[in-house]
Amino acid sequence: LHVVHGILLHEGRVYLAGEHEVWVADVLDDGTFGEPEAIVDDLPDGAQHGRRTIGIGPDDMLYISIGSSCNACAETDLEHATILRTSLDGGEREIFASGPRNTLGFGWHPETGELWGMDHGSDGRGDDQPPEELHRLVEGGNYGWPYCFGDQAVDRFLSRTPVGATPEQYCANTVAPVLTYQAHSAPIAMVFYEGDQFPDELQGDALVAMRGSWNRSLPTGFKVVHIDFEDGTPVAIDGFVTGWLVDDGAAQFGRIAGLTVTDNGALLVSDDTNGVIYRIAYTD
Repeated sequence: LHVVHGILLHEGRVYLAGEHEVWVADVLDDGTFGEPEAIVDDLPDGAQHGRRTIGIGPDDMLYISIGSSCNACAETDLEHATILRTSLDGGEREIFASGPRNTLGFGWHPETGELWGMDHGSDGRGDDQPPEELHRLVEGGNYGWPYCFGDQAVDRFLSRTPVGATPEQYCANTVAPVLTYQAHSAPIAMVFYEGDQFPDELQGDALVAMRGSWNRSLPTGFKVVHIDFEDGTPVAIDGFVTGWLVDDGAAQFGRIAGLTVTDNGALLVSDDTNGVIYRIAYTD
């Protein structure tokens, strides 16, 4: 299996997402997996963004994040920089939303059922642009990349212009983010908290793994952040787990890559630089 990033368990089966394929296998009685079968084998070439995240929505459909092939360009394959939606057997397939550049972290709010995702913006626009964007992802939504970022602002660094509209006209018809966060923090995973270990005020809130910057003058990210939802609407983003930045932020201890919540409500955080999984539990 090549470049597996996304993994999920659903009704006794495991789904695995690679650069070009999505496989499914039975989970056997001893906890091992049966022979994987490819249900999708022609996802777009990854190029700059070959990691795929998958999720199964309330509609019992499979959602696949497809990042852009480049930092900032006009894509020739319309499935780049999208959220795809397929049936669980891979037979039906469509573009659910376009214009998120690389939304690796996404999930459904446990109360509203709405799909939310944290998008990773382009490089080369300075230390503080473009921001990382929290979106409510809706069917048919256009989230602006590559022509727009932030609050429907035109990307002046891009020489290409959209077909049939000025950049300003194009951006005015895109979906603006609900919240933004520090540029280059690099959101890579997202989970809504439904466990019973952390305080009740975290119920229905989101946790996002910020993998961290690679070329910002002062590193940023390298943490888990908490998105506070009130009545199904996100209102603030703040720090939740830190410690991967050391020496007053000038150096890094590791880089986080994934999040999940255990059956007893603890948070697991993977760090693929150090090759470890951290377990974070709540104590009074």
